[in-house]
Amino acid sequence: MKWEKLGRIFNPLDFKGKFWMNDYAQCTSVIVFDDFIRVFFSSRPPKDDNGQFVSYTSFTDFDKKDLTKNIRLSDKPILELGDLGTFDEFGIYPSSILEYNDSYYFYYAGWTRRQSIFADVSIGLAISKNGEDFKRLGRGPILTNTVDEPFQVSGPKVRLFNNRLFMFYIAGEKWILNDEGKSESIYKIRMATSDNGIDWIRNSINIIQPILENEECQAGPDVFFKDGKYHMYFSYRYGLNFRGNKRGYRIGYAFSYDLFNWHRDDDNTGIELSTSGWDNNDMHYPHIFSIEDNFYMLYNGNEFGRYGFGLAKLLES
Repeated sequence: MKWEKLGRIFNPLDFKGKFWMNDYAQCTSVIVFDDFIRVFFSSRPPKDDNGQFVSYTSFTDFDKKDLTKNIRLSDKPILELGDLGTFDEFGIYPSSILEYNDSYYFYYAGWTRRQSIFADVSIGLAISKNGEDFKRLGRGPILTNTVDEPFQVSGPKVRLFNNRLFMFYIAGEKWILNDEGKSESIYKIRMATSDNGIDWIRNSINIIQPILENEECQAGPDVFFKDGKYHMYFSYRYGLNFRGNKRGYRIGYAFSYDLFNWHRDDDNTGIELSTSGWDNNDMHYPHIFSIEDNFYMLYNGNEFGRYGFGLAKLLES
Protein backbone atom coordinates (compact mmCIF):
# COMPACT_ATOMS: atom_id res chain seq x y z
CA MET A 1 0.00 0.00 0.00
CA LYS A 2 1.03 3.58 -0.61
CA TRP A 3 -0.58 6.68 0.90
CA GLU A 4 -0.40 10.13 -0.64
CA LYS A 5 -0.37 12.94 1.93
CA LEU A 6 -2.87 15.68 1.06
CA GLY A 7 -1.71 18.02 3.83
CA ARG A 8 -3.00 19.20 7.16
CA ILE A 9 -6.70 20.01 6.85
CA PHE A 10 -7.47 21.22 10.38
CA ASN A 11 -5.40 23.31 12.78
CA PRO A 12 -7.14 24.19 16.08
CA LEU A 13 -4.93 27.27 16.38
CA ASP A 14 -6.97 28.76 13.51
CA PHE A 15 -10.15 28.67 15.62
CA LYS A 16 -9.79 30.80 18.72
CA GLY A 17 -12.53 31.81 21.12
CA LYS A 18 -14.03 28.37 21.76
CA PHE A 19 -13.97 27.60 25.49
CA TRP A 20 -13.24 23.93 24.85
CA MET A 21 -10.53 24.35 22.19
CA ASN A 22 -7.33 26.25 22.81
CA ASP A 23 -5.21 23.68 20.99
CA TYR A 24 -5.07 19.95 20.15
CA ALA A 25 -7.33 18.09 17.71
CA GLN A 26 -6.74 14.43 18.55
CA CYS A 27 -8.16 10.97 17.98
CA THR A 28 -10.35 11.55 14.94
CA SER A 29 -13.35 9.53 13.84
CA VAL A 30 -15.64 10.11 10.84
CA ILE A 31 -19.29 9.89 9.84
CA VAL A 32 -19.86 10.07 6.08
CA PHE A 33 -23.08 11.91 5.16
CA ASP A 34 -24.51 12.58 1.69
CA ASP A 35 -22.80 15.93 1.09
CA PHE A 36 -20.15 16.18 3.80
CA ILE A 37 -18.09 14.23 6.28
CA ARG A 38 -18.17 14.91 10.01
CA VAL A 39 -14.89 14.56 11.87
CA PHE A 40 -15.04 14.12 15.63
CA PHE A 41 -11.95 15.02 17.62
CA SER A 42 -10.73 15.88 21.11
CA SER A 43 -9.33 19.27 22.10
CA ARG A 44 -8.23 21.08 25.25
CA PRO A 45 -8.83 24.45 26.89
CA PRO A 46 -5.81 26.13 28.52
CA LYS A 47 -4.42 24.43 31.61
CA ASP A 48 -6.17 25.22 34.90
CA ASP A 49 -4.61 26.92 37.91
CA ASN A 50 -3.05 23.60 38.95
CA GLY A 51 -1.44 23.06 35.54
CA GLN A 52 -3.95 20.35 34.55
CA PHE A 53 -5.70 19.81 31.22
CA VAL A 54 -9.21 18.61 30.54
CA SER A 55 -10.38 17.33 27.13
CA TYR A 56 -13.65 17.78 25.24
CA THR A 57 -15.01 16.17 22.08
CA SER A 58 -16.52 18.28 19.31
CA PHE A 59 -16.78 17.94 15.52
CA THR A 60 -16.02 19.78 12.31
CA ASP A 61 -17.50 19.18 8.85
CA PHE A 62 -15.75 19.00 5.47
CA ASP A 63 -17.16 19.19 1.95
CA LYS A 64 -17.48 15.65 0.59
CA LYS A 65 -16.37 16.84 -2.86
CA ASP A 66 -13.32 18.63 -1.43
CA LEU A 67 -12.14 17.02 1.80
CA THR A 68 -9.73 19.88 2.46
CA LYS A 69 -12.59 22.43 2.61
CA ASN A 70 -13.87 23.02 6.13
CA ILE A 71 -17.52 24.13 6.16
CA ARG A 72 -18.60 24.01 9.82
CA LEU A 73 -17.31 23.76 13.38
CA SER A 74 -19.69 22.61 16.12
CA ASP A 75 -21.01 25.25 18.51
CA LYS A 76 -20.20 23.21 21.60
CA PRO A 77 -18.83 19.84 22.74
CA ILE A 78 -21.09 16.88 22.01
CA LEU A 79 -20.97 15.80 25.68
CA GLU A 80 -20.36 17.60 28.94
CA LEU A 81 -17.60 16.20 31.10
CA GLY A 82 -18.68 13.55 33.60
CA ASP A 83 -19.98 14.25 37.08
CA LEU A 84 -17.80 14.41 40.16
CA GLY A 85 -16.05 11.09 40.69
CA THR A 86 -17.09 9.50 37.38
CA PHE A 87 -14.66 7.81 34.98
CA ASP A 88 -14.92 10.65 32.43
CA GLU A 89 -14.79 13.60 34.80
CA PHE A 90 -11.66 15.10 33.22
CA GLY A 91 -11.60 13.99 29.60
CA ILE A 92 -13.59 12.54 26.68
CA TYR A 93 -11.64 11.25 23.68
CA PRO A 94 -13.70 10.32 20.56
CA SER A 95 -12.05 7.08 19.57
CA SER A 96 -14.82 5.63 17.37
CA ILE A 97 -18.15 6.57 15.80
CA LEU A 98 -20.15 3.64 14.41
CA GLU A 99 -23.45 3.71 12.51
CA TYR A 100 -25.39 0.85 14.10
CA ASN A 101 -29.03 -0.02 14.87
CA ASP A 102 -30.28 3.11 13.09
CA SER A 103 -28.18 5.23 15.46
CA TYR A 104 -24.65 6.48 15.89
CA TYR A 105 -22.68 4.75 18.62
CA PHE A 106 -19.93 6.92 20.06
CA TYR A 107 -17.22 4.88 21.82
CA TYR A 108 -14.85 7.06 23.77
CA ALA A 109 -12.03 7.04 26.28
CA GLY A 110 -12.95 8.70 29.56
CA TRP A 111 -10.22 10.07 31.82
CA THR A 112 -10.08 10.47 35.56
CA ARG A 113 -7.12 11.58 37.68
CA ARG A 114 -5.09 9.58 40.16
CA GLN A 115 -2.50 10.54 42.75
CA SER A 116 0.39 8.14 42.09
CA ILE A 117 -0.15 8.12 38.29
CA PHE A 118 -1.39 10.95 36.12
CA ALA A 119 -4.64 9.34 34.93
CA ASP A 120 -6.76 6.23 34.61
CA VAL A 121 -8.85 5.54 31.51
CA SER A 122 -11.97 3.47 30.76
CA ILE A 123 -14.24 3.13 27.73
CA GLY A 124 -17.67 4.74 27.60
CA LEU A 125 -20.58 4.80 25.15
CA ALA A 126 -22.99 7.54 24.07
CA ILE A 127 -25.68 7.24 21.38
CA SER A 128 -27.23 9.70 18.91
CA LYS A 129 -29.95 9.55 16.29
CA ASN A 130 -28.63 12.44 14.18
CA GLY A 131 -24.87 12.33 14.70
CA GLU A 132 -24.89 15.60 16.63
CA ASP A 133 -26.86 15.25 19.87
CA PHE A 134 -25.44 12.42 22.00
CA LYS A 135 -26.63 10.88 25.24
CA ARG A 136 -24.57 8.65 27.51
CA LEU A 137 -25.65 5.07 27.93
CA GLY A 138 -25.03 5.63 31.64
CA ARG A 139 -22.67 7.29 34.09
CA GLY A 140 -20.27 4.36 34.14
CA PRO A 141 -18.03 2.75 31.51
CA ILE A 142 -18.82 -0.27 29.35
CA LEU A 143 -15.20 -1.52 29.58
CA THR A 144 -12.90 -0.83 32.49
CA ASN A 145 -10.16 -2.46 34.55
CA THR A 146 -10.36 -6.19 35.26
CA VAL A 147 -8.21 -8.88 36.85
CA ASP A 148 -6.57 -9.50 33.46
CA GLU A 149 -6.44 -5.82 32.49
CA PRO A 150 -5.72 -3.96 35.72
CA PHE A 151 -4.53 -0.67 34.23
CA GLN A 152 -5.75 1.67 31.50
CA VAL A 153 -8.41 0.44 29.04
CA SER A 154 -8.63 2.96 26.24
CA GLY A 155 -8.56 3.93 22.58
CA PRO A 156 -11.43 1.82 21.17
CA LYS A 157 -12.03 1.52 17.44
CA VAL A 158 -15.21 -0.45 16.66
CA ARG A 159 -15.93 -2.04 13.28
CA LEU A 160 -18.72 -4.29 11.98
CA PHE A 161 -17.40 -7.33 10.12
CA ASN A 162 -19.48 -10.37 9.13
CA ASN A 163 -22.45 -9.23 11.26
CA ARG A 164 -20.26 -9.09 14.38
CA LEU A 165 -18.79 -6.10 16.18
CA PHE A 166 -15.04 -6.01 16.77
CA MET A 167 -13.40 -3.57 19.12
CA PHE A 168 -9.68 -2.93 18.81
CA TYR A 169 -8.45 -1.13 21.91
CA ILE A 170 -5.42 -0.68 24.14
CA ALA A 171 -4.81 -2.15 27.58
CA GLY A 172 -2.16 -0.97 30.00
CA GLU A 173 0.51 -3.52 30.96
CA LYS A 174 2.21 -1.54 33.71
CA TRP A 175 3.34 1.88 34.88
CA ILE A 176 7.00 2.89 34.96
CA LEU A 177 8.85 6.03 36.06
CA ASN A 178 10.88 8.21 33.73
CA ASP A 179 14.14 9.98 34.58
CA GLU A 180 12.21 12.79 36.27
CA GLY A 181 10.28 10.36 38.47
CA LYS A 182 7.00 10.89 36.57
CA SER A 183 4.73 8.00 35.65
CA GLU A 184 4.46 6.66 32.10
CA SER A 185 2.04 3.97 30.98
CA ILE A 186 3.02 0.95 28.85
CA TYR A 187 0.14 -0.40 26.74
CA LYS A 188 -0.56 -2.82 23.90
CA ILE A 189 -3.36 -3.51 21.39
CA ARG A 190 -6.08 -6.02 22.22
CA MET A 191 -9.46 -7.03 20.81
CA ALA A 192 -13.00 -7.70 22.01
CA THR A 193 -16.20 -8.84 20.26
CA SER A 194 -19.89 -8.09 20.75
CA ASP A 195 -23.31 -8.97 19.37
CA ASN A 196 -25.05 -5.81 20.59
CA GLY A 197 -22.41 -3.07 20.93
CA ILE A 198 -22.79 -2.89 24.70
CA ASP A 199 -21.67 -6.23 26.15
CA TRP A 200 -18.16 -7.22 25.12
CA ILE A 201 -16.10 -10.42 25.28
CA ARG A 202 -12.38 -9.70 25.55
CA ASN A 203 -9.66 -12.03 24.35
CA SER A 204 -7.28 -10.45 26.93
CA ILE A 205 -4.14 -11.05 24.88
CA ASN A 206 -1.85 -8.71 22.96
CA ILE A 207 -2.43 -9.12 19.23
CA ILE A 208 0.46 -7.06 17.77
CA GLN A 209 4.06 -8.03 18.54
CA PRO A 210 6.43 -5.19 19.52
CA ILE A 211 9.47 -4.47 17.36
CA LEU A 212 11.18 -1.60 19.22
CA GLU A 213 11.45 -3.13 22.70
CA ASN A 214 9.29 -5.03 25.17
CA GLU A 215 8.11 -1.69 26.56
CA GLU A 216 6.96 -0.44 23.17
CA CYS A 217 3.64 1.40 23.43
CA GLN A 218 0.92 0.80 20.84
CA ALA A 219 -2.20 2.91 20.35
CA GLY A 220 -4.93 4.01 17.97
CA PRO A 221 -5.62 0.75 16.09
CA ASP A 222 -8.02 0.99 13.16
CA VAL A 223 -9.02 -1.83 10.80
CA PHE A 224 -10.59 -2.04 7.36
CA PHE A 225 -11.16 -4.79 4.78
CA LYS A 226 -9.72 -4.64 1.27
CA ASP A 227 -8.57 -7.16 -1.35
CA GLY A 228 -9.43 -10.25 0.66
CA LYS A 229 -7.77 -9.36 3.96
CA TYR A 230 -8.04 -7.07 6.96
CA HIS A 231 -5.61 -4.18 7.32
CA MET A 232 -4.72 -2.55 10.63
CA TYR A 233 -3.02 0.81 10.99
CA PHE A 234 -1.88 1.84 14.45
CA SER A 235 0.70 4.02 16.19
CA TYR A 236 3.67 2.91 18.26
CA ARG A 237 6.56 4.49 20.17
CA TYR A 238 9.29 3.86 22.69
CA GLY A 239 8.25 3.54 26.33
CA LEU A 240 10.43 6.40 27.67
CA ASN A 241 12.03 9.62 26.41
CA PHE A 242 9.65 9.93 23.47
CA ARG A 243 8.54 13.56 23.58
CA GLY A 244 9.80 15.99 20.97
CA ASN A 245 12.23 13.64 19.26
CA LYS A 246 12.48 10.70 16.88
CA ARG A 247 11.49 8.20 19.60
CA GLY A 248 7.88 9.40 19.36
CA TYR A 249 4.91 7.87 17.62
CA ARG A 250 5.11 6.30 14.15
CA ILE A 251 2.35 4.64 12.16
CA GLY A 252 2.62 0.86 11.94
CA TYR A 253 0.82 -1.74 9.85
CA ALA A 254 -0.41 -5.32 10.25
CA PHE A 255 -2.71 -7.61 8.26
CA SER A 256 -4.95 -10.58 9.01
CA TYR A 257 -7.16 -13.06 7.17
CA ASP A 258 -9.40 -13.89 10.14
CA LEU A 259 -9.26 -10.81 12.47
CA PHE A 260 -7.74 -12.89 15.26
CA ASN A 261 -4.23 -13.64 14.00
CA TRP A 262 -2.26 -10.57 12.96
CA HIS A 263 1.02 -10.31 11.05
CA ARG A 264 3.00 -7.14 11.61
CA ASP A 265 4.56 -5.70 8.45
CA ASP A 266 5.78 -2.14 9.07
CA ASP A 267 7.89 -2.23 5.91
CA ASN A 268 4.62 -1.93 3.99
CA THR A 269 3.03 0.86 6.04
CA GLY A 270 3.15 3.15 3.02
CA ILE A 271 3.28 6.45 4.93
CA GLU A 272 6.26 8.15 6.58
CA LEU A 273 7.21 11.17 8.65
CA SER A 274 7.58 14.40 6.71
CA THR A 275 11.05 15.92 6.49
CA SER A 276 9.79 19.17 8.04
CA GLY A 277 6.64 20.78 9.35
CA TRP A 278 3.82 19.75 11.64
CA ASP A 279 4.32 15.96 11.27
CA ASN A 280 8.13 15.59 11.09
CA ASN A 281 8.58 14.08 14.58
CA ASP A 282 5.34 12.20 15.23
CA MET A 283 2.52 10.53 13.29
CA HIS A 284 -0.20 8.69 15.14
CA TYR A 285 -3.89 7.96 15.84
CA PRO A 286 -4.64 6.89 12.23
CA HIS A 287 -8.31 6.63 11.27
CA ILE A 288 -9.42 5.07 7.98
CA PHE A 289 -12.68 5.89 6.20
CA SER A 290 -13.96 5.37 2.67
CA ILE A 291 -15.95 7.38 0.15
CA GLU A 292 -17.22 5.26 -2.73
CA ASP A 293 -14.15 3.19 -3.70
CA ASN A 294 -11.53 5.50 -2.21
CA PHE A 295 -9.86 5.03 1.18
CA TYR A 296 -8.61 7.96 3.24
CA MET A 297 -6.56 8.25 6.43
CA LEU A 298 -6.80 11.00 9.03
CA TYR A 299 -3.84 11.20 11.37
CA ASN A 300 -2.24 13.45 13.98
CA GLY A 301 1.24 14.94 13.90
CA ASN A 302 3.71 16.39 16.37
CA GLU A 303 3.02 16.69 20.10
CA PHE A 304 0.09 14.26 20.18
CA GLY A 305 -2.06 16.26 17.78
CA ARG A 306 -1.48 19.69 19.26
CA TYR A 307 -1.40 21.20 15.77
CA GLY A 308 -4.34 19.37 14.28
CA PHE A 309 -4.80 16.52 11.82
CA GLY A 310 -3.88 15.73 8.25
CA LEU A 311 -5.37 13.70 5.43
CA ALA A 312 -3.87 11.04 3.17
CA LYS A 313 -5.37 9.06 0.29
CA LEU A 314 -4.66 5.43 -0.51
CA LEU A 315 -3.19 5.08 -4.00
CA GLU A 316 -4.14 2.12 -6.12
CA SER A 317 -1.27 -0.31 -6.72
